[in-house]
Amino acid sequence: MEAVRVEKGPRVDGVLDDAVWRRIPFTSDFTQKEPDQGRPASLRTEVAIVYDAEALYVGARMASDKPEDIETVMTRRDESGSAERFILSLDTYRDRRTAYSFAVTAAGVRVDWYHPQDDEYTRDSSYSPVWQARTTQTAEGWVAEFRIPFSQLRFSGAAEQVWGVNFNRYIPRRNEDDFWVVVPRDVTGWSSHFGELTGIRGVAPSRRVELVPYVSGDLQAISGANPRAGTPFESRRPYSGRAGLDAKVGLGPNLTLDATVNPDFGQLDADPAQVNLTAFETFLEERRPFFSEGSQLFSNEYGPAWFYSRRIGGPPRLSAEADFVESPRASTIWGAAKLTGRLSSGLSLGALGAFTGDAFADTYDFATGKQERVKLDSRTGFGVLRAQQELGDGGSVVGATLTTMQRGIGEGRSLTLTRELAREAYSGGADFRLRLLGGEYFLSGFAGGSLVRGDPAAILRLQESSARYFQRPDQRYVRLNPEATALSGYTLGAKMERVSGEHWLWSISAGAVSPGFELNDMGRLNTADDIDVDVGLTYRETDPGRFLRNWELTLSAFTNWNYGLTRQSSSLSLNGSVTFPNFWAGEFRATYMPRSLSDSLTRGGPLMQTARGVDTEFSLTNSYSDTTRWTLGGGAWTYEQGSRGGFVTASLTLQPHRRLRLGIEPNASLYTDGMQYVDTLEGGRAETYGQRYVFGSVRRHELALRLRANLFLTPDLSLEAYAEPFASSGTFGSFGELERAGGRSLRRYGSFTRLADGGLEVADGGSSFQLYDPDFNIRSFRGNVVLRWEWRPGSTLFLVWQQDRYLGLARGNPLAPRSLGDALSSPGGHTFALKLNWWFPAG
Repeated sequence: MEAVRVEKGPRVDGVLDDAVWRRIPFTSDFTQKEPDQGRPASLRTEVAIVYDAEALYVGARMASDKPEDIETVMTRRDESGSAERFILSLDTYRDRRTAYSFAVTAAGVRVDWYHPQDDEYTRDSSYSPVWQARTTQTAEGWVAEFRIPFSQLRFSGAAEQVWGVNFNRYIPRRNEDDFWVVVPRDVTGWSSHFGELTGIRGVAPSRRVELVPYVSGDLQAISGANPRAGTPFESRRPYSGRAGLDAKVGLGPNLTLDATVNPDFGQLDADPAQVNLTAFETFLEERRPFFSEGSQLFSNEYGPAWFYSRRIGGPPRLSAEADFVESPRASTIWGAAKLTGRLSSGLSLGALGAFTGDAFADTYDFATGKQERVKLDSRTGFGVLRAQQELGDGGSVVGATLTTMQRGIGEGRSLTLTRELAREAYSGGADFRLRLLGGEYFLSGFAGGSLVRGDPAAILRLQESSARYFQRPDQRYVRLNPEATALSGYTLGAKMERVSGEHWLWSISAGAVSPGFELNDMGRLNTADDIDVDVGLTYRETDPGRFLRNWELTLSAFTNWNYGLTRQSSSLSLNGSVTFPNFWAGEFRATYMPRSLSDSLTRGGPLMQTARGVDTEFSLTNSYSDTTRWTLGGGAWTYEQGSRGGFVTASLTLQPHRRLRLGIEPNASLYTDGMQYVDTLEGGRAETYGQRYVFGSVRRHELALRLRANLFLTPDLSLEAYAEPFASSGTFGSFGELERAGGRSLRRYGSFTRLADGGLEVADGGSSFQLYDPDFNIRSFRGNVVLRWEWRPGSTLFLVWQQDRYLGLARGNPLAPRSLGDALSSPGGHTFALKLNWWFPAG
């Protein structure tokens, strides 16, 4: 396909009545992928491309046999819902591996994403360019018109550009997916199959300058019991304001610098509520635009998570203890910058640096009236560098990542109050992903290491953390060193897989993480000290049959050992998925887990045998083309020693009006864990190295209800509301201690009584001891209402009302009808915020 040069681009109004559109040829040879792969599209689609010195213009006409039936439901920016849509995809580097996609729905809503690899369904929605699109309805169907500034695209500096290109039209009412170039169902790929877009000459990558200043303010109010009552903090002013600047600067033809001063990294979407009874950290999705945009340039496709962006500006690592503690929920980010781009040689670069300030908690003791300011974290610098080189035209790549963290900058070598935190951390490694036989096979691998330095208290904390538990008394291959001032380790792995083929796919992988490997100052790591082997075999049918459109079954096996060659876990899983003729889809999973020896169940104690059991899960959802969407799911499991339970989850999305969407997602679970860790106490028997490893049976109830209501006034103006009442409780009983190291039986205690101070008095034969009461009963409510108005391209006004309520009750069943009502009436805070930013394309 050839793009046509014009002196002045057409007016973007969705009409296509400019002279330029009447004198150039339109392409119309579209082919179905669904429902009948290979057949011509049932409805005519025409598309043409022109350009001027500043932008690329796309015009498209979508014919319809029943224009009145075209789905024009409105959604928010970057959501297409069940609306009919037209999509343009561009491989601007012609690397046959990456691509940008720009979509517009028949209602005029813009959607964009980035394909970081050669896979049609691998998408990075954080890509957020500034571009325009307009649509109109006609007697023959509908029309779309795009304007994409060259400043929003990355491409080489060649005098004549040759880009990969593809077009896609999705027609929901027919379940029809039409493409200019179809990637067959039995092939994993995307940009490697694109056609060519030629004719773009004399266009250089923009050395652009974009400035986005912002101002924001917030007002906080407390509802219900005031936790500050009776403290010196009660009269603090409830409002605040801030201003800052984001800048985007083109450096040469291929690199872009994003910088921010006093950034506003507050997220508009609330994180889901949860109760975590494990010893491991919960990792959350990145929702802050500065870090989410272009995040694919900082991640490797296979290997460790070297960089976890929520480390920057996250909650302080340490906590304070007092009658009243007021701690910041996030560290203050003073500034950040990132450099991203791709050179003409095929080398992609991503570099990021950020600097956070000190974090303090204010404490107050009611008995003594003592007020203190406790330091929880020191000013810290973060850095990450990622480089990835393409090899030839086949989509193979090699890459390398380096990260660093420096804490206590400007404070000398002693961090006094924060000596339990590492002073400096380094990690990094190399990786490769080779595409073989035209993309039918992939061979991947990685290797890397880490080094952490700090005071002995900090390194001892890492040695004893849940990631490694060096203090385990029955192991001989690692040594706990209280005097160490550094911790280092390595990781490596390889994977071979067949990803394309008519029926049979398979994969095999192996990896190792040494005991001293540590990423959690910049990256994401649950456990070190692991050796893993994973194999999988899939059979699939992609051609529609009489009863099923497609289906697949996968049998996989996984085994994990520690460096002492103790098998810690194994699993054998059968996974299946199916699509029915009406495009409903179902999935199921059944996993068998045999007994093994865990080095983490006793949380620093000796090995303990895990229970044998079976875990199952299923889901069923209706067609993506339906305006009313629903999903039903659930699961059940049963293990030895009384562990059993299940959960149900559902979602329903309604569109009673084309501008109004309502959603509800109830979730409920009820289960018993027969072996939940409670505490480690002194006074144990010789069989458990003189310690009591106390476990109990916990009966858990949990109920959550996520509610959404979105009103779309225009494609650029929306009012969105989210609310999540949440209730969870755990009731413990049948306390006992591990009978012997390496076993799984408990020596059960006798009765127990609750004490006035909130503890438990537990009878053990003729003696007794005290234990903290592990029961919990939580109610919480999180919600926000956001008015979002993109009042000019790239410039947005936000008005936000956030609520965060929490209540800990003594006893109760959260599955009772009133439990979610308790969450709504719990004490908590309200935050009212305004943020306004302007986008200035200064060059």
